[in-house]
Amino acid sequence: MLADDPLGATREKAGDPAYLAAFAVIDADPHQYLAVAVAGDEVVGTLQLTFTSGLSRLGMTRATVEAVRVRSDQRGAGLGELLLRWAVDEARARGCGLVQLTTDASRTDAHRFYERLGFTASHVGMKLSL
Repeated sequence: MLADDPLGATREKAGDPAYLAAFAVIDADPHQYLAVAVAGDEVVGTLQLTFTSGLSRLGMTRATVEAVRVRSDQRGAGLGELLLRWAVDEARARGCGLVQLTTDASRTDAHRFYERLGFTASHVGMKLSL
């Protein structure tokens, strides 16, 4: 699912052992949560939820949503909304005061989706490739 769109197709490599190594690191970290949506015995959606403690905003813990993916044949049926609402509920249950995410500037459909769920474009995200 990570490679199942124009952006992912250029940066992901299905089957690369780096994914298993990354999964091991994420799985061992209690501040990380990989969620999957399953239909029958098949994974049809996923997201990563990261919990970050901070000093700003009175020591608020934030939840960051990343790698939201819904299998192409499942899109448009509400699964993405279900995953995001679950993530917000999980963040609230863990005492977070904010849920944040970034989305590539070219993903205009995703922007509308997140705005419909109550997210606002309040910051400018910047990256530095290493």
